[in-house]
Amino acid sequence: MSEAITGPEAMKRAAALRALALVDSGMLLGLGTGSTARWLVEELGRALARGELTDVRGVATSRQTETQAAGLGIPLVDLPPEGVDLAIDGMDELTVGLDAVKGLGGALTREKIVATAAKRFVLIGDATKLVAHLGEKAPLPVEVVRFGRLRTERLLTEFGGEVRQRLAGTEPFVTDNGNLVYDIHFQAPFDARSLAARLADTPGVVEHGLFLGMAERAFVATATGVDEVAG
Repeated sequence: MSEAITGPEAMKRAAALRALALVDSGMLLGLGTGSTARWLVEELGRALARGELTDVRGVATSRQTETQAAGLGIPLVDLPPEGVDLAIDGMDELTVGLDAVKGLGGALTREKIVATAAKRFVLIGDATKLVAHLGEKAPLPVEVVRFGRLRTERLLTEFGGEVRQRLAGTEPFVTDNGNLVYDIHFQAPFDARSLAARLADTPGVVEHGLFLGMAERAFVATATGVDEVAG
């Protein structure tokens, strides 16, 4: 019988530990950003300190993750041309088909660069992230360059959702890349692949938070254990 997992942080840690089991010594890892990825980085640091893993290096997807990993003694490198062996990251929404929304932490561009450069990409999170369709619980983050932002904002309103500029307190939220983030809140289901293509063609848009068909699997923690969703 599976041991009960109590509390959201315990669930995030449990999902992170399942993903950590995929890590072998000598790997180059893409280290995600956010509250669940933070547990992965924490547990990776502990495994290295105990000698359970050796010669593991990481590529951080944000300054936040870089600071955490460095503090735990995890060696960090820039993303090499050949990419990484495995990238592990959290998700803000996940469908049973392994389509995801990411970016509520604001690191969507770097996360997508690393995820697409990974030989294997794995998502981790808890059952609250599961949705019947994308946009059901979370807004869709879009990173936008500052120049012409009002024009870009108007273009985003044409996609059928409510567009809000993300704030950090009373000031605009600024990504590690120096850009802005707009969140699109949808009230009805949308065609994710069509929307992804339209966003990619929109001048001023740096990246969007639709991660479609990219993950090979996801580990989703519940109160009774960790489920694996495979592609």
